[in-house]
Amino acid sequence: MSAPSLRTRLLLSLLPLFVLAEAVIGTVSYRYVLEESHQLFDYHLRQMALSLRDQGAALPLPPEDHEQFDFAVQIWSADGSRVYLSHTRSRARLPERATLGFADVVADGERWRVFSTLAGGRVIQVGQPFEVRERIATAAAMRSLTPLLLLAPLIALGIWWLVGRSLRPVERIAGELKRRDAQRLDPVSEHDVPAEVEPMVRSLNGLLERLGRAFAAQRAFVADAAHELRTPIAALKLQAGLLARARDDAARRQALGDLDAGIERAARLVDQLLTLARSEPQARPAALARLDLARLVAEVAAEVQPIAAAREATIRVDAAAPVELSGDASGLRSLVRNLLDNALRHTPRGSRIELAVTGDAREAWLRVDDDGPGIPVGERERVFDRFHGRNAGGDAGSGLGLSIVKAVVDRHEGSIDLAQSPLGGLRVTVRLPRRPAATA
Repeated sequence: MSAPSLRTRLLLSLLPLFVLAEAVIGTVSYRYVLEESHQLFDYHLRQMALSLRDQGAALPLPPEDHEQFDFAVQIWSADGSRVYLSHTRSRARLPERATLGFADVVADGERWRVFSTLAGGRVIQVGQPFEVRERIATAAAMRSLTPLLLLAPLIALGIWWLVGRSLRPVERIAGELKRRDAQRLDPVSEHDVPAEVEPMVRSLNGLLERLGRAFAAQRAFVADAAHELRTPIAALKLQAGLLARARDDAARRQALGDLDAGIERAARLVDQLLTLARSEPQARPAALARLDLARLVAEVAAEVQPIAAAREATIRVDAAAPVELSGDASGLRSLVRNLLDNALRHTPRGSRIELAVTGDAREAWLRVDDDGPGIPVGERERVFDRFHGRNAGGDAGSGLGLSIVKAVVDRHEGSIDLAQSPLGGLRVTVRLPRRPAATA
């Protein structure tokens, strides 16, 4: 089950908040209008009572058919006799005794709000039923809520529209990515992108750039591999044809030996291609483990000793002290083996190869020296390119050995340098961080 969209989350957050704000504002406004209405009614009561204090000594009683209204007025003379009584819609009578000022009284089961004052020797009393006051105040309070009720749907639609407009850049980016295919890895436009989305777009563009480089390297690798495999396959077909056309045992043995050597070269080329593919920085990260580089170098050198003996070469390893680091054991074995293979292939018979492993608190160093012809300074950068073969002083290789070494070093976030060796040939210095690589 997918998570709600960002639009839904914003609407579900903003609309309840808006409804709550409307409810709070409406409640406060309603109570405020009620209170103001009651204060206004009290003011009217007081003003009506004060307006009667300047009347004559006696007021005539109103006739029965006089228009009735919601206020009740009583006036007493100084001797306590009532000189005036108004007719009201209510049949209840105000109490015969008055309390000066405002008072809440109950007459005949009905609540009244009454104001009494003493003026000119007379007591003037004006009252209004609470029922009438509440009805008028409630109507006024409800009318005050009308703008809120009318504007609420419009504001809700405005929130919905603003959320959609704010998310339009995100929808544009999503639509642009949806219309792309695997061949389109150009950066996403950062024009009119909100500040909150900009880091995501930049990270996405960085990912697309890395994918573009990885795909380009993969396409170049496949093209180079196809080109390089074409030659040994053609040679194998030619050698198979020579074996089929051999007329005697000597020619057949020669052709069979050439075919076996060709198969070995092709197998080695395929093996190096697979090793290079696994060692690329873009490949799936390998699990790093704590290992002793000195011991690993000594083990690989021992494995290569029979090949060196066949070429009458000597391999000396100076790795007495342990040098621990976090690395990919398989990749580092491939690195050491290819360095030794490169030294053996490009030096004459009877050559001397020396390996030394040292380090400090931050780095581990592997140094390989030989007494071969070395590599000219102008060519040292190119030897790390794939299929850059050299034939100086030995067998022709596939041109992948140093490419594999460079890929393993890059994957461990290390460095590799080529220089003139004190033995007269080439010195290869590999530096590897002793902490775990960040890519792992």
